[in-house]
Amino acid sequence: MKNLLLFILVFILSKPALASEKPNIILILSDDHRHDFMGFHEKSPEWLETPNMDYLAEKGAHIKNAFVSTSLCSPSRASILTGMYMHRHKVVDNQRAVPKGTTFFPQHLQKLGYHTSFIGKWHMGHEDDTPRPGFDHWVSFIGQGEYFDPTLNVNGKRIKHDGYMTDILTDHAIKWYKDVKPTDKPFLLYLSFKAVHYPFTPAPRHQGRYKDKPIPYPETMARTEENYYSQSKWIKERRFGIHGIDHMETGAFDKDPVPSFDNLYWKFCETIHGLDENIGRLIKAVNSSSKDTYLFYMGDNGFALGEHGFYDKRDAFEESIRIPMLAYAPGNIPAGLVVEDMIQNIDIAPTILSLAGKDPKSISPEMDGISFAPLIRGKDQINRRNHILYEYHWEWNFPATPTCLAIRTNRYKYIYYHGIWDRNGFYDLENDPHERHNLIQIPQYKKKIENLRNQLFNELELSNGLNMPIRPPKGDQFYDRKIK
Repeated sequence: MKNLLLFILVFILSKPALASEKPNIILILSDDHRHDFMGFHEKSPEWLETPNMDYLAEKGAHIKNAFVSTSLCSPSRASILTGMYMHRHKVVDNQRAVPKGTTFFPQHLQKLGYHTSFIGKWHMGHEDDTPRPGFDHWVSFIGQGEYFDPTLNVNGKRIKHDGYMTDILTDHAIKWYKDVKPTDKPFLLYLSFKAVHYPFTPAPRHQGRYKDKPIPYPETMARTEENYYSQSKWIKERRFGIHGIDHMETGAFDKDPVPSFDNLYWKFCETIHGLDENIGRLIKAVNSSSKDTYLFYMGDNGFALGEHGFYDKRDAFEESIRIPMLAYAPGNIPAGLVVEDMIQNIDIAPTILSLAGKDPKSISPEMDGISFAPLIRGKDQINRRNHILYEYHWEWNFPATPTCLAIRTNRYKYIYYHGIWDRNGFYDLENDPHERHNLIQIPQYKKKIENLRNQLFNELELSNGLNMPIRPPKGDQFYDRKIK
């Protein structure tokens, strides 16, 4: 009898985890939210209020050095879902749908017994809002969607909604959590906000909240010789294109819909505040199960607000490629943890699979990302990044930004611009964090530049990343420039 009881105890302790014992996963994705525009961040505008993001950082982990592999909505979102670089998942611009047969990480979670839900902006394929593989519950919309009174595809049925998009998507998420999801399965909630995408549009209740607040204009915003004497020519030229601050409204006859820079800045912050407010609503709704739930918050790409004369992303500068990233799981993630390692958007899928008990290396097709699950638990990790790769392919729709291939270490960044008669970029991020001084022509860095260039192209070649696709033109082209 004693031996039988011992056998039963050993069996219970050693048996595989049941589906119900797997952690729940909440992934919140925003659009165009800068990495440093969170109230707790040392570089945030001092008047920006994000109490709920601040709470997540205080009670969870701040992944301080998070980056994208491509700073553009659709390619970045495809990388998040597949764990792959753009050159592998083939979503190279905002105009095309995901290639048929693409596997998303939620499909692997379904096989592990998860109930999965997608709510919000999909965007990969402007014309299609139909449910995608890997999701048991679906709420989305066509293309960029609208900030007010949107029509949403709810599990295949299009329904008109009244109100502000960020509020409505959060309403759907909370309703699904309380009334729809099964109680006998672990879940994935993928909440993908439209906010804070241009045109930055706050909820009416926040309109004008930050108007006339002091704006800390970046030093590289000035149109001075010092800011441009060592930079590539295209960088100065972009100031006058659709994503440059010198393209903004300059008179009644320009008929330019872009507002003044100050108004753009204040509305950006007001839209972030509303986003934060809704993150707080969701945290409150799921708080009862927080002990067995991992919550991640991240942006799909960065956004320049005046740096180098830009207001956009796409390029390989820090403001473009860095993203906010937070992780929260009381009892599993130490409160106040700051992860210093470089993390990329391709890493979130293998991390989530690891937390769910699936070895990312065992799946096919193979992911490019690396799980950072040990790091957010406050543990050491053997396979840590010592550099990241970045790629962006020139778009016919927005031709001001050339193809950019880049490699970034903790200190240096090398940028290769393909297909233009111009100089490349090399920056010492330790001594020049604002990337104001391009050192590409300084002789003492010649060997370092050569080594990084070789490493960049060798790694891209190994994964077939040098075969750049050319797509037929699709959509509108915004090629016009203001006269200097």
